[in-house]
Amino acid sequence: MKALLRPALSLFAVLTVITGLAYPLAVTGLARLAFPHQAAGSLVVQDGKPVGSSLIGQAFSQPRYFWGRPSATAPMAYNAAGSSGSNLGPLNPALVDAVKARIDALKAADPGNPLPVPVDLVTASASGLDPHISLAAAHYQVARVARVRGLAPEQVQGLVATHGQGRWLGLFGEPRVNLLQLNLALDAAARR
Repeated sequence: MKALLRPALSLFAVLTVITGLAYPLAVTGLARLAFPHQAAGSLVVQDGKPVGSSLIGQAFSQPRYFWGRPSATAPMAYNAAGSSGSNLGPLNPALVDAVKARIDALKAADPGNPLPVPVDLVTASASGLDPHISLAAAHYQVARVARVRGLAPEQVQGLVATHGQGRWLGLFGEPRVNLLQLNLALDAAARR
């Protein structure tokens, strides 16, 4: 029995050191060298304090802010520890009812808005943590945000244009805007 147990325990100890310590430390060290901002959580810092991550969505519900995609995470919205989608199919009555309620809420918040409601404002992303909205979703909200903040719509539109991001390498993804960075820029514009 000792003849079998000793090599098994030795191999277990060696592999634990390699795969449990050496490899993670090496990968983390390389990531911190090559991508220091991302490896540190892509934190957004304002006035010397972290206010969020550019990679994880946050709940903005006040009318003076741009609103993001709904979050399907539980037990609370934008719970980074519980990243998940709703798993509701397009024919599920619960999803249809939720989308209708979200459309009604958006129309109630800005009843004079003639634009069609963008789909990303009424459907959750697969992770439930999407930090971006489409440019169409931002444009849809410009009039409400400008009215509530007492800013010119052109000024708010300029902030959307300034913070908008194009396709990655000009090919992949959709044009979008990071919600946290846009809302922080709005707060900074209001202070001026």
